[in-house]
This record gives sequence, C-alpha cells and structure tokens, in this order.
Amino acid sequence: MILFLLLFLSSGFVATATMPAGLRQFAEYQPFTPLADTVRGLLTGAAIGDHAIAAIAWSIGITVVAYLWAIRLYNRRRAAEPN
Repeated sequence: MILFLLLFLSSGFVATATMPAGLRQFAEYQPFTPLADTVRGLLTGAAIGDHAIAAIAWSIGITVVAYLWAIRLYNRRRAAEPN
C-alpha cells in the first residue's frame, strides 16, 4: 500500500520540473520516478538514458526486501503454531 501511494509523488502524473522544491527532491529519488520515466521513454521513442538501470535496480531491491520479509513472517508464524 505504501508503494502504491509513492506513485502519486513521482513523475508519473506531473513532470518533476514543475513541482515545488521539497516535493521535487523527494520525487526525483524515489522508486517510481525512474520506472515512469523509462516507460514514458519507451512508449514515446525518447531516450531513456540510465533510467532503465535505476528502475531495474529499484525493482530488484523491492522484490528482495519483500521476499525476505515474507520468509521471516512465515517462519515466525510457523514457530508460533501449536503442534
């Protein structure tokens, strides 16, 4: 849910150049901005630069953290179950 809310603070809907300074700094360094810029570049035929590398890195990082968190929760619940 938190990751979904970050989408609204990215460059997915509004260009970061038009945002206020504080919001612009946050939007430039969060996970959905490189993803939105990469998809926008691929769809319009524009250059994507190193946005694709950042988007892949964020995706892999979020996936690894979510996997480790899920394994930890699963093990904790299995240990708490009565035999």
